[in-house]
Amino acid sequence: MDSGALNIKKWVVMYPVYINSKKTVAEGRRISLSKACENPNCIEISDCCKHLKLPSAVEIDKAYPRDFMQVGRVRVQLKREDGTLLNPAITSRKQLMQKIAELVPRHPERVKKQESQKAKKQEPQATTSTSGTSSKSGKGGKKKR
Repeated sequence: MDSGALNIKKWVVMYPVYINSKKTVAEGRRISLSKACENPNCIEISDCCKHLKLPSAVEIDKAYPRDFMQVGRVRVQLKREDGTLLNPAITSRKQLMQKIAELVPRHPERVKKQESQKAKKQEPQATTSTSGTSSKSGKGGKKKR
């Protein structure tokens, strides 16, 4: 058990802030704005690592130091004990961040959320167009003399 914990300590740390397009470089973003994705979370990052066939571990109890309200981080193993790469396409932290930021918008949970939001937006438009004008209720406040 201890040897597994020691191995994880040597893995690369990925905070969601690193690839968040809503954050500035001063707030912690580490890749260019054009390559970043909007509001990623730890679960999406972990799933993307599984897709890239990289071992990962989610640490929910950890927080990003610059923004401690942003909870969670992911540890990812890039290299084996002997120093060989697990995925030859990903050689550095920067490449890992760019690949994950590329994959997060296509994550199945995000696609479901976007489809449900589109359906919700279409429903209110249909109901408001049929209702017509809205009437104001209430007195309108105290009048000055």
